[in-house]
Amino acid sequence: MALLRTASPSDFGPIIESERVMLRTPQMSDYPAWAELRASSREFLVPWEPRWAMDELTRASFRRRVRHYQRDLREDIGYALFLYSVATGGLVGGVTLCNVRRGVTQSCTLGYWIGAQYAQQGYMTAAVRAVVPFVFDSLDLHRLEAACLPANTASMRLLEKTGFKREGLARRYLRINGGWQDHLLYALLDSDTRG
Repeated sequence: MALLRTASPSDFGPIIESERVMLRTPQMSDYPAWAELRASSREFLVPWEPRWAMDELTRASFRRRVRHYQRDLREDIGYALFLYSVATGGLVGGVTLCNVRRGVTQSCTLGYWIGAQYAQQGYMTAAVRAVVPFVFDSLDLHRLEAACLPANTASMRLLEKTGFKREGLARRYLRINGGWQDHLLYALLDSDTRG
């Protein structure tokens, strides 16, 4: 069961906690742990992500990310969350809720990454399970969407295990590692059984 503590004026965003993981908005003080984890996981992450910039892991680049995340949070269009192990307190990955759409749609898109040494250990499953109630109960959205490369069997298993339903294939949907790639589209509705 996930516990959600909404932001107070002194916080930078929501804190979502479960028995296994804690998610919270990135802050500048997270830079050393983030840079180390991303650098050590680069080979593991590059095939699944947009092409990394030349200054990807610099403090200046991270500062721009944090500003972007804070703006999205203020404008209710995105929620970037770093993923921590409750047992160790260490950073293990990240989750994003982006493209928040209100009005008749009431939806957003889920993205995620995990450090190479933490893959296949259940952290991301726990994170997705913890973030789903935030999306549907706190943000009051109707639909949570996700997409993954057809070759990313671990991501497909994660989405299906957490209750997402495959809805189709989007041709050349996202530019990943420098090239337009097809993606499998998944969604979870507020009325669906949650995994």
